[in-house]
Amino acid sequence: MRIRRVLSTAALLAGAVVAPALLGATASPALADASPSAGPSGDDSAPTEAGTSFRTATEVDQGVQATAGASAGDYLYWQFAADAGQRPTVKATVKLPEASKRSSAETWQIDVYDGLRRRQACQYGAQTRTAATDASSVELSCTLRTVRAWSETWANDPLPGTYYVRLTATGLGAADLGLPMSAQLQVDSKDIGGSAAVDGSLAKPLVPGIAVTSEQSDDASDEGSDGSKSKTATLSSLRPDTSAWWSDRWVWTAIGGVLAALAGIWGYSLTRGRGRPSRIPPGA
Repeated sequence: MRIRRVLSTAALLAGAVVAPALLGATASPALADASPSAGPSGDDSAPTEAGTSFRTATEVDQGVQATAGASAGDYLYWQFAADAGQRPTVKATVKLPEASKRSSAETWQIDVYDGLRRRQACQYGAQTRTAATDASSVELSCTLRTVRAWSETWANDPLPGTYYVRLTATGLGAADLGLPMSAQLQVDSKDIGGSAAVDGSLAKPLVPGIAVTSEQSDDASDEGSDGSKSKTATLSSLRPDTSAWWSDRWVWTAIGGVLAALAGIWGYSLTRGRGRPSRIPPGA
């Protein structure tokens, strides 16, 4: 009876420990959804143009479809923010010129670079595709590795911060250069959770480059002779969300601790025996 009371008490303690952990695990995604998404501003309008280099890459929020019109042979650049624990997937659709105007097949490719402009490998996806002469469009995709909160200096792991997407034609006939085309780009991420957590974090996300913004100066000395606005160099406005301290590893750690305690109590009950040994008086 005593062992049963101990086991029942341990079960109640297990429920008291695991229940709050499970409630926290279900509540944390809701809190994450309530937090503002990373982006340059609160404007929900999708970008309708792309940059032509890393420095002029157009900022795009995750989950927003960006469009751009260009000419075949141009380099198109976008940038987005990714936080630790996310696995971004970049999808691009290129609408090709009319088949009657094209002379040969076209090969298109998307490349993804991190904040240090290191080319990131794709886990899976059609990063390069060749469109036939009669094709009207070509679809490309690239799923990156899970973004890590911390990494060794020699590693090429994806880290929190800015990511650049470059879309271009790698195989194009000379007669097809300059033909009008359009592109659509969208970035979505899957939250991997505690399985991707590491014991470390970056001091600051990798957000390189300087964006020059015009601000009206309060001091007349900062203005030019013609009364023009002064320009202040600021860091790029594109920043990932701050990683929360909560992780689903807390849930599994609590469950593992409770199971270990129950196993210890059960093993003690087996080795203790059914009853106490009887004492035999000496000399009997």
